Amino acid sequence: MPSLKDNRIVVASLFLPKGTVYYDDDVSAPAPEVTVTEEPSSLASPVVAPVSAAVAKLRSGSTGFSIVDDLTKAKSTPGSPIAAPAKEKANPFSPFTSPRLGPQMGMASIRPLPSRLPSINAVAPAQMSRVQQPEASAPQTSRPAQTLTRKPSRRLSRSASRSSGLRRSSSVVRPSPRVGFFESPQYTPWQIEASSHGNTGLFNALNSVSDVVKKKLWVGIIDSPTDDFSEDLRVDLELKYHSEHDSIPVWITDSEFGGCYDVYCHQVLWPTLHYAVPDAPKTRANLYDSKSFEQYAAVNRKFADAIIANYQEGDIIMVNDYHLMLLPQLIRDKIPKATIGFFLHVTFPSSEIFRCLAARQHLLRGMMGADLIAFQTHNHMRHFRQTVHRILSLEALPNGIQMENHFVNVEALPMGIDLASLEMKRRDPEVAEWAANLRQRYNGMKLIVGRDKLDEVQGVRQKVLAFEVFLEKNPEFHGKVVLIQVALSTTSENEAITSHSLSHTISRINSRFSTFAWTPVVLLHTTDLNFSQYLALLTVADAFLVTSLREGMALRTHEFIECQEERKRPLILSEFTGSYSFSGFRSCFVVNPYDANMTSQAIKDALTISDKEATTRWEDLHKHVITQTAQSFITTFLTRTKRAHDDRTQKPFHSIPRLNVALDLKPAYKAATHRLFLLAIENTLVIQDPKHMRDNGFQLPEEVVRVLKELSADEKNVIYLLSGLPVKGALDKVAAALPNVGLIAEEGCFIKNKPSSSDEQPEWINLVPDVDPAWKQPCVEILNYFAERTPGSFIEERGASIRWRYWPGNADDTELPWARRQAAEAQNHIWDSLGEKFGLRIVPATRSFLVLPRNANRLNAVDIPQDLSTPIPYDFVVAVGNDEKLLGRVNAIPGSYTISTSTRTSDAKWSIEKTGVTEALRSLASES
Repeated sequence: MPSLKDNRIVVASLFLPKGTVYYDDDVSAPAPEVTVTEEPSSLASPVVAPVSAAVAKLRSGSTGFSIVDDLTKAKSTPGSPIAAPAKEKANPFSPFTSPRLGPQMGMASIRPLPSRLPSINAVAPAQMSRVQQPEASAPQTSRPAQTLTRKPSRRLSRSASRSSGLRRSSSVVRPSPRVGFFESPQYTPWQIEASSHGNTGLFNALNSVSDVVKKKLWVGIIDSPTDDFSEDLRVDLELKYHSEHDSIPVWITDSEFGGCYDVYCHQVLWPTLHYAVPDAPKTRANLYDSKSFEQYAAVNRKFADAIIANYQEGDIIMVNDYHLMLLPQLIRDKIPKATIGFFLHVTFPSSEIFRCLAARQHLLRGMMGADLIAFQTHNHMRHFRQTVHRILSLEALPNGIQMENHFVNVEALPMGIDLASLEMKRRDPEVAEWAANLRQRYNGMKLIVGRDKLDEVQGVRQKVLAFEVFLEKNPEFHGKVVLIQVALSTTSENEAITSHSLSHTISRINSRFSTFAWTPVVLLHTTDLNFSQYLALLTVADAFLVTSLREGMALRTHEFIECQEERKRPLILSEFTGSYSFSGFRSCFVVNPYDANMTSQAIKDALTISDKEATTRWEDLHKHVITQTAQSFITTFLTRTKRAHDDRTQKPFHSIPRLNVALDLKPAYKAATHRLFLLAIENTLVIQDPKHMRDNGFQLPEEVVRVLKELSADEKNVIYLLSGLPVKGALDKVAAALPNVGLIAEEGCFIKNKPSSSDEQPEWINLVPDVDPAWKQPCVEILNYFAERTPGSFIEERGASIRWRYWPGNADDTELPWARRQAAEAQNHIWDSLGEKFGLRIVPATRSFLVLPRNANRLNAVDIPQDLSTPIPYDFVVAVGNDEKLLGRVNAIPGSYTISTSTRTSDAKWSIEKTGVTEALRSLASES
């Protein structure tokens, strides 16, 4: 694995992991009133976005869904159909009940992190009448009086302030510090703390591999409006971010942020990537309107400018997620030799969905600037390959995309969680205390827990509808099961759409089934609980329910599994999550979220499962979680990005020195006592038309046979001929002609060793005896389908492999582009249907590709160790051919000689024309 200790990791993510907090120095000022202005003067003003009636109703507590409100109210207002019964007044999430923490100020004393949604229930005047009416009958939550202490006032996030007509009084949150405030030694007006928008998982994962990643730099935007930041303030913040947090803030205007993040990312890209191409006329127009895409592109350009200005030789640039899909190519245009990896954290849809985007080509070409493009699952990777092939007409292979002058690697690298960090938080005594409170509060009840964004694609409404069906079909569970849904806020537009329907659904269910002492559905916002309380919920849960309509990796399920180390309760998981595509997660109860009956039955099965079966299922899930960690993801992604870049930046053929046998090889050859020759047959020792070979059989030229006999006659020489040809009808003839030469057939599937004595007659050895040959018949059927549609193509079935050749004629043949596209399609079909199932790999060549078992390898066949610190019994090793993996491995051996016969880029030390190989060998044989 390549070392990363000398490389700085530049992480480009839309939001920095640290946000900006403004500390108000005027602590004696009275609490401000919300004032209304006709029109905001700047998007940077600290204002609150207008909230729809549904959102305000859901937020205000009038529905009585919040467990905090349900359990802290001493009384419930009569007539509220879904308010928590008056009997339910002991709040397990209130610090008042904590024996360790003692009397507290309640949740109001916990300083909330910035949110994309408004942090106060303020609404526009036109909406006041609609919102205030239900609030009048809502039970009021009393909050204890707080002493006046100097505490931070966070600026509202960009998305919460971009379009509101409301703003906070400047006496509480000032756009900039007052004159003389910087000079005050006891105050720091701007503090930098964790951002709720930053990628916390990625941030913690990078920090947890500090022994591998020594240097890093974060590039992103601050999660608050910045138009009103003075130049001096920006310089001050840049210095603080860089010196204290290894970060570079990217300064974009608030209007650019609104168009990029709120419109293009969340109204166009997000739903499209999750198979939810919207029907709303406004959003449909955004799919084709260039305005928001121009702002999206402008943000990407500013990210590129920031990275280019701070770039250092050796940096590995990690670009994250759909907000920055144009960034890789923008960097590549300015820094051609940069090492760039792109990781998409969310799903990637089929080509039929992605093609709906007007900017589809721009987005794909932007991603193609990376050395490595990684996705969460193999399905997402397959969709991307097919999309690139069909929209950009590029050759898509199972492991990447073949560009004109280089290759872009495409891989599936699932993300995981930081187990050590989670374990430390789980062991916090506060978690155990809250868990005890929850057990006491819900004694005798089953708890089903879910945690999702209030977003259409998360399937929250489908979840509660399925729970309603469960209650209908299983009356014996009435009063004995509670669904606690933790809701994460998204943008106000997305939340409004979902929450309006969700609020009515929950109201109806609670009105229909609730009793004096039981409310079946509890909706809990993340602002209502802290992480310790959430972990306590996971600890006492009897099942965890995920009904996403589309999702990448549902990492919250990993947290649940680890929190269930003692109880080992089951997981109910949507089949449309990326997590379910991995075999380790097949031990969950799988559901189709569109089928409420199926989900209802899964809930019942999960609640009635035996302890023995639950333990078996949990152990399977746990094994997957502990192997798929955040640390393994980070190290694998970075090392493969570096490796892909190394392959991309190989020396051009014309820049590789031409081999001079007399000067470069003969002196070392004469001095050596034990020599190893690794010689490729095809396109090195033999250049033949495949059709001629098919019709007339394979025959090694007499001149080549004569030279190899002379070399093999020297006892100091060990010669192996490497080939993709089969044994029968090809290499068996070579073995008869050259008895003292070792042979490797079918790219490492078979080997015939050099005899140790003149009397020995080595047999052919099958190096892949454990591979099930059942894959060959369906593979031939797939290839026959494409052969019928590709002129000049044919199949070569061999002992343990199959090669498909397309040979329409000369290089100028007009059918060659079609043949290449067909070859790419054939490879993708074979890989998708047979590759994972049978453990196959595909080796593409100039006008053919070979399908063979994954563990078949030329390098393993010739016994060159992976760990090159292990001595090998040769003091002269020469490798000749166009196998770059072989040449790269041999290059690492001290005193080795690698010679490329390819006209492409190579890491070989010398190059040689194919026609000159035999003469070079003859020259060495003359010295024996």
